[in-house]
Amino acid sequence: MGALLRLIERVSVASGETTAWLVVPLILATVYDVGARYIFNAPTQWAYEIGYMVMGAHALLGIAYTLREGGHIRIDFFSQKFSQTNKAIIDLVGYAVFVLPCLTWVTYALWDYWLRAFRADELSGQSAWNPVIWPFRLMFFVAFVLLILQIVAEIIKAILFLTGKRTRYEPEAVVETP
Repeated sequence: MGALLRLIERVSVASGETTAWLVVPLILATVYDVGARYIFNAPTQWAYEIGYMVMGAHALLGIAYTLREGGHIRIDFFSQKFSQTNKAIIDLVGYAVFVLPCLTWVTYALWDYWLRAFRADELSGQSAWNPVIWPFRLMFFVAFVLLILQIVAEIIKAILFLTGKRTRYEPEAVVETP
């Protein structure tokens, strides 16, 4: 289980670090459009589409990394009083019984959502540029697959702690098991 955990966490880190770089083309496109619009009075037809697609991909592809780093909102008011064992049990049950099945169902639906757009060569319909939308919808699916993988990693962390193979239970901690 330790090897699988390390592999999933490496994938989450790689996707998070790669996703962080999406801010660069977003900034460049925005600066270019603002300059074209206000300096040359020639706004682009593509900047709006690039903006929402890149920002959406950035947010979606970063959710698995954010979970790994413990960046999602938790109600610490209650959980800070719990023992490490109780936190691990709550996370294990929550992730395995509620989150994982729901995410699996949503991910399956997102695959169909992408596939329909791909087969129909569906266009965005949001601007004069009107690009095909399937690459953006594919990011939805990929992001949720990455999130499912990280949920599996969180389940493994809880199991390792509850079985005594980890000395501390910190869901966001990087695990280096031999």
